[in-house]
This record gives sequence, C-alpha cells and structure tokens, in this order.
Amino acid sequence: MIEADCHMHSNFSNDSKASMEDMIESAIRHGMKEICFTDHMDYDYPIRDGYDFVFDVEEYRTKLKNMKERYQDRITILTGIELGLQPHLKDRITSLIKSYPFDFIIGSSHVVDHYDPYYPEYWADKTVEEGIRRYYETIIENCQAINDFHVYGHIDYIIRYIPKPLTENFHYSYRDYLDLLEEALKIIISHGKGIEVNSSGYKYGLGRPHPDAEVLKLYRELGGELITIGSDAHAPEYLCYDFESVSELLKSLGYRYYAVFHQGKPVFQKL
Repeated sequence: MIEADCHMHSNFSNDSKASMEDMIESAIRHGMKEICFTDHMDYDYPIRDGYDFVFDVEEYRTKLKNMKERYQDRITILTGIELGLQPHLKDRITSLIKSYPFDFIIGSSHVVDHYDPYYPEYWADKTVEEGIRRYYETIIENCQAINDFHVYGHIDYIIRYIPKPLTENFHYSYRDYLDLLEEALKIIISHGKGIEVNSSGYKYGLGRPHPDAEVLKLYRELGGELITIGSDAHAPEYLCYDFESVSELLKSLGYRYYAVFHQGKPVFQKL
C-alpha cells in the first residue's frame, strides 16, 4: 500500500480553493501516514484569467508549521514546493532554495516559450508533434540549466492538454519522442535526480499515470530507481487518486520502492 502522497496543493496555489485542513483530513481518511504540500511557485508565468502562481513563502511555512503541530499525532506533514522551471529563472530559483529549507522540491515544466500548453495559444502555430517535441526539448534545457529540485514532475504533462480538434487523427506514442525522452532521463539520472509518478493521468481520463508505463520502463532500464508518488490533487476528493493502480503498475515493471523526501533526503518505502 502506498502510504504517502507527495504531490498535493492547497489554496496557496492559485488554481486551488482547498484549505490545508481539508486536504489533511482527506489524507487521514485515506489512511496516509505522510503527505507533502507542494504548492506552485511559477515565476514569470504568463498571467491569464487571474492565475498568478507565486505565493508568500513565509506565510506558507508558518501555516504548515501550525498544521504540523495540530496534526502531529495523526499524520506527518512535510514542506514541499513545485517549481515551474525555465532556464532564465536559474538564479531566482537558487536564491529561493538557499533561503528556505524545503523537505521536497518538484521541478516541473508548465511554461514553454512563454506559453502554458494548457492554453490554445501554445498550439496555434504548431502541429501536435511539433508542440510535444518542443515541450520535451525544454525539459532537457531545464535540466541542463537548473539543479535545484529532487524529482521532475509529470514529465509528459503536455499530453493532458492537446486540444480536442487536434487529436482526431493523432495517436500519442512515446516512441515518436524517444530520442528526447531518453536524453532527458539520462540527464536526470546523471544529476542524481528522480522522476515523479503522478496519478492525475487517471483523473484526466488518460487511463495511465504521468509518465506512462513505457517511460517508466525506459527510466528503469537506463538505471533510474528514484521515484516519488503523488496525486497532484488540488481538491480533497482527488487525494491519493487511484494509488492502487499506480502500485500495481510499478510492481509489474519491477519497482519495489518509492521515496518520500525528508529534509531533502529520500526515505525509501516498500510498495
């Protein structure tokens, strides 16, 4: 049984309305022993529809301190953050990480060439293949420029957001992007980093986590062993989403352990 959800959000993330209290209570109901809040910090995000993914870190840490004290006899609460990576943010991210001791840091790609693939504008001048390839290219660029994270989050995030009209004659296969994915994974492994298994793919109707089984298999074949597991929940009802399927998939691929980060160090748990 997976007993830790290491990717979850509260209303410190601009795209969540959930209080920390509600998320914690949901985690307890799900039988979690540990959780890690990883609210969004996306510097230089192209603000649209009121979304601005920057929060007050001091306020965040104070709130988490209070939650840890309040729930100390019921669940372990860890302090994390999800950083939106872009190469030009290297110094700003380094300064943040040096200033605040986070238990766990997810590095994610949410912005590509000033656009979030969530929005149609990203796809306006690209084919589906070009949009996906460019996304994976920027993961390589991010990994080459920035080292201040523990795992790369939802490495095929872009698959969620291909506009429906563009998918009619398109079938995604990781093999079409194998050159880029393999290079990205090799860099991640060589830097001593890991990848996240993000169960939200099931919530989004993809029938698989992020990344899919083939990428997880490739990661292991390349020597990658460090994985964390998270639901990416932005509301209490999505916490620990389909963790049973995640566990079965990972064990079928030969994985036996997942990691939970405490004070920046992985603590391995049996699947």
